[in-house]
Amino acid sequence: MIIRLDGGRLYDTGRGSFEQASVTYDSNHGRILAIGQGDLPADHVVPLDGAAILPGFIDMHVHLRDPGLTEKESLASGLQSAAAGGFTQVACMPNTKPPTDTAEIVEDIVRRGRDVGKTQVHPIACITRGQAGEELTDFASLKAAGAVGLSDDGKGVQHGGRMLQAMGIAGELGMPIIIHSEDETLSGRGVLHPEAAKRLGLEGIPVEAEAAMIARDVLLAQATGAHLHVCHVSTEPSVAIIRWAKARGIRVTAEVTPHHLLLDESIIDTDDARFKVNPPLQSERDRAACLEGFLDGTLDIIATDHAPHTAAEKAQGIALAPFGMVGFETAFSLLYTYLVVPGIVPLRRLMEGMTSRPAEIFGLEGGAIYPGGRADLTIVDLTAEEAVDPDRFYSKGRNTPFAGWRVTGLVRRTIQAGRTIFEAGEERLA
Repeated sequence: MIIRLDGGRLYDTGRGSFEQASVTYDSNHGRILAIGQGDLPADHVVPLDGAAILPGFIDMHVHLRDPGLTEKESLASGLQSAAAGGFTQVACMPNTKPPTDTAEIVEDIVRRGRDVGKTQVHPIACITRGQAGEELTDFASLKAAGAVGLSDDGKGVQHGGRMLQAMGIAGELGMPIIIHSEDETLSGRGVLHPEAAKRLGLEGIPVEAEAAMIARDVLLAQATGAHLHVCHVSTEPSVAIIRWAKARGIRVTAEVTPHHLLLDESIIDTDDARFKVNPPLQSERDRAACLEGFLDGTLDIIATDHAPHTAAEKAQGIALAPFGMVGFETAFSLLYTYLVVPGIVPLRRLMEGMTSRPAEIFGLEGGAIYPGGRADLTIVDLTAEEAVDPDRFYSKGRNTPFAGWRVTGLVRRTIQAGRTIFEAGEERLA
C-alpha cells in the first residue's frame, strides 16, 4: 500500500531546517517513494496537521532484560516503549540471564524481537563468557548471528591483557568493542558521586574510576586499530581523554545520556533510588563538559541507557537498590524542551546524535529521510505539552528522576520500514 503523510513539516537533515512537504512510502516494501509539495498519488492519506516528520530515532544502548529478567522488562514491553519514544531501532545490552554470550541467544532475541512487530532490535553480545571477564566469547559466530557489537556492559573488563586480546580479534572482524568504563578497584562499593554520597552518609564513586579505564582502552584501541565505543560518558576527564584520542586519529566514538546532560549530583538530597545510576550523576562541571563534548562532536551520539527495574527493587533505597533509570519515552521531549528550545543545543545536532550518527557509526540502515531510503520516520508534535507521568509509560519500569517535569515535543506516530509501530494512545501489549 502507498501511504502519504500530508500536512507535515519535514526536517531536512542536510540544511537543518523544516519545510512543508508530503512524504509517500510503500508500506509493503518499507521504502520512501517521494517527497514533494503537491498531491503525491497514494492509496491512503495520513493528515499530520503541522506535526514534524523526523528520521526514526536510533538508541544504541538499552537494557531489555529479556531473557531471564522479564519482571523488569520484556521484549514486548521494551520494544513498545521504544516505539512510543520514537525509536525505530535499538541495540540491547547483554547483561541478561543468561548473558547474551552465544549465537543461539543472539538469534533468539532477533527472532522474538521481529515477532513483537515494534522497534527493530539489534543485540550486542558479551565480550567474555558470562560477563566474567575471563574467557572470550566466539566473536565470529556472534557476528554471524546478528550481534552489532561486543560489550560486557554493566561491568568493565578489568583485565587489560584480556581486553587487548579482545580488541585484536574484534578489529579483524570489524566489530566495535563497546565499553562500560569502570575500574572496580577505584569504584569499590560506591553508589553515588562523592559529594552526594557525603551528604547521605554513603560510599562514593570517584570520577577517576571512569576516566582511568577509558584511558587504558583508548591506548589499546590505538595499538590494535579496533573501533572502541565508550558508553555513557559522564565526567570532564573522560571527555578530555576522548577528545585527545580523536585528535590523534584513534578510532574512538562515544555516547552521552539525557540524564548526564540534564542533571548533576546536587539534585540528590534524599535517599531516593530513582537518582541511582552508573556512572552516577556527576558534578555541574562534569555535566557542562559533557554538554560541550556533545556540541563539538567529541561525544558522538545520544543513548538512553534505558534500564528498567521493579518498584520493589528501587524502593530499597540508594545503598541497596540496583543502578539504572528508564529513558525511552522521555529522551527526545526532555532534550528538545530543556536544550533545544532554550537555544543551548541546535536541533540539527540533536537530530544528528539521535539518527544519522548512530546509523553511520554502527553501519545501520536509516537515520535520514530521502527517496529510496528506508521509511523509518518519527512524527512529533513540537507544540504539544505535558508532564512526565511514569504511570503512563509503556515500559514496565517507572524508575525515572524526571517525573513531573513539563515537556514539549510529543511523539504521535512511529513508522519502521513502512509499518506503523506506534500511535499515541494505543493499548499496552500484554
